[in-house]
Amino acid sequence: MLLRFWCLIFAVALAGCAGEEYTGYKDKPYTLRGQRYEPIPPDQAPGFVEEGVASHYQEGWLIFPGKTALGEKLWPWSRGGAHKTLPLPCTVRVTNLRNDRSVVIRLNDRGPYIGARILDVTRPVAKELGFYDAGLAPVRIEVLSVGDGRWKIKKRRESPPLPAMAALPVTPIPQVLR
Repeated sequence: MLLRFWCLIFAVALAGCAGEEYTGYKDKPYTLRGQRYEPIPPDQAPGFVEEGVASHYQEGWLIFPGKTALGEKLWPWSRGGAHKTLPLPCTVRVTNLRNDRSVVIRLNDRGPYIGARILDVTRPVAKELGFYDAGLAPVRIEVLSVGDGRWKIKKRRESPPLPAMAALPVTPIPQVLR
C-alpha cells in the first residue's frame, strides 16, 4: 500500500513537469506595488557589480513549487536566485561579505521586494554561502554572463498515460502471527 502511495505521488509530480509555452521578453520595465522597475539592458550587464543584503526564499514554496519569472519551476534543491533589474537569465557570482564564501548561480526570477534587499537565493545557495540560519547576509553580486533576454519554453508533447498498476500479490498472514 505504501509503495502504491509513493508511485502515485511520483506520477503526479511527473505530470506537473509537463511544459507550457511561454514567449516574450522578461526585460521590459514593470511595475509592482506601485514601484516601477527598469531592467538593465543585457549589453550593459556584463561587469555589473552590486553590494547589498541578500535573503533566501521562504519555506512555503517547498511543497508546491511556483514558477520563476522565466516560467521555470522553482524546486527546493534548485540553485538559483532573483534580482529586480538584472537581465534574465544571467549568471552571477555571489559572495557573502561576512565569510568570503562565494558561489556561481543562475538568476531566473524577479525579486526580492522586501525592504532594500538586492538578491533572493534558494535554500541550497543560502546554505553554501553560510547564511541560511541567519536569513540575511551582506553580499556582492558580479555578473559573469548574460542570456539574450528572450525566453521560451517549448510545450512538450503530452505525456503518455501511465500504465495501470498491477495488483500486488497478497500473502496471507500465518495464523501464528495474528
